[in-house]
Amino acid sequence: MPHALKIVLAEDSVLLREGLVGVLARFGHEVVAAVGDAEALKRAVVSHGPDLVVTDVRMPPGQSDEGLRAALDLRAANPSLPVLVLSQYVQRAYAADLLDTGDGTGVGYLLKDRIGQVEQFAEAVDRVAAGGTVVDPEVVRLLLRRRSDPLAALTPREREVLALVAEGKSNAAVARDLVVTEAAVGKHIGNILAKLALPPAEDTHRRVLAVLAYLRA
Repeated sequence: MPHALKIVLAEDSVLLREGLVGVLARFGHEVVAAVGDAEALKRAVVSHGPDLVVTDVRMPPGQSDEGLRAALDLRAANPSLPVLVLSQYVQRAYAADLLDTGDGTGVGYLLKDRIGQVEQFAEAVDRVAAGGTVVDPEVVRLLLRRRSDPLAALTPREREVLALVAEGKSNAAVARDLVVTEAAVGKHIGNILAKLALPPAEDTHRRVLAVLAYLRA
């Protein structure tokens, strides 16, 4: 059972902010500050020293990428601070910017639609807080569509596995999603890494980063 987290939440929509507070509380977490702009986010992190920051990309006053920039500043000051960024739309650059902070651990980029899938959202919160890497499936799919070779060498099943791995899922979780054995997943991953000329890695986080680094290239 994941332990309760102290969370600083930044979201300018009052309704969504209150909804997120409720969802996080449902899973035993405490939102120690819920704010509506980027500067308040920075102050709250300094004041509360949270276990995790959850922030929207677009925040007042400019409604562009103030939330993301605040998150990047916080990560620059404290690379070990876990940050989960929420976005209305797929923005590859935002995901790449986050993954490039610190050593890439403890970061997540999710579309807001994912919040409606409460269990998956809660899993993402726990995974990022524990130092994992979570990237929204839509971002992964976009990256896959934009690359052709050598991704063209991957079988349809290998592409499915790659997308799930890039979300930060373990072999066991991938196996459950695809209703196959862990051994089969391990074989697929070995084939994927070989076809993409990536070094094998046991650590799930580093494997995700390696795959995403290739896909972003």
